[in-house]
Amino acid sequence: MTAHRVNDLFGNPDSLREKGIPLYIQVKKAIQSAIVAGRLLNGDVLPPERDLAKYMDVSRVTIRKAIDELVKEETLTQRQGAGTFVSERVEQPLNHLRSFTEVMRDRGKETTAKWLDRSLGIPHEDERQALQLEPDQDVVRFYRLRYADGKPMALELATVPSHYLDNPFAIDGSLYEVLEEQGKRPVRAFQRLRAITVDDQRAQLLDIPELAAVLYIERTGVDKEGVPVEFTRSWFPGDSYDFVAEIHDTH
Repeated sequence: MTAHRVNDLFGNPDSLREKGIPLYIQVKKAIQSAIVAGRLLNGDVLPPERDLAKYMDVSRVTIRKAIDELVKEETLTQRQGAGTFVSERVEQPLNHLRSFTEVMRDRGKETTAKWLDRSLGIPHEDERQALQLEPDQDVVRFYRLRYADGKPMALELATVPSHYLDNPFAIDGSLYEVLEEQGKRPVRAFQRLRAITVDDQRAQLLDIPELAAVLYIERTGVDKEGVPVEFTRSWFPGDSYDFVAEIHDTH
């Protein structure tokens, strides 16, 4: 990236100076301003540290400290051997029941998946309770790593009662589209969200650091009769999503 490009992103370097403010904070604010103003977009690569340091007349240590802060805040993402990028975030409404495939398709992204497990078996206790099943009723499980435009975006473990879908290999794309063909697509869902850290195995699959924070969501989808038809657990990288909800005053 050329010096001219750095100038396009950050303007006059003299305008970045603020008395009494640590230099790394000033660099951090300059990068944040470029993102807010749309000069740096989701997925854009940041100029090399040496170019930023030369242009802003600070040390590379200062640049690195500013970048490290923004990585911790999940504004930036670092990929080994590729550079530092503006984190790509997907805004996903929590008050609309959409499948992963549908959400990404609406954003013009190509979805693919790596299958980690497809199996038929007896439900675990949490699955049995969520799906209101008897202990001897079978379930089908679909565990996969979901990608959007080649980037790992979610780990998803979906469980469906076998009397709705008894073939673990019947799903290739959207689970909801297959359930819709059966007349059993969920029309409402109950979701529980919390921030957790992930183990090394899940971190490697999602291409994030071990013990990195993710958003964990449990969702129980019910049909129009109120009968549970799916129980899904999902792990979403914190630097990839903004989950939003519309809130109404109940008074």
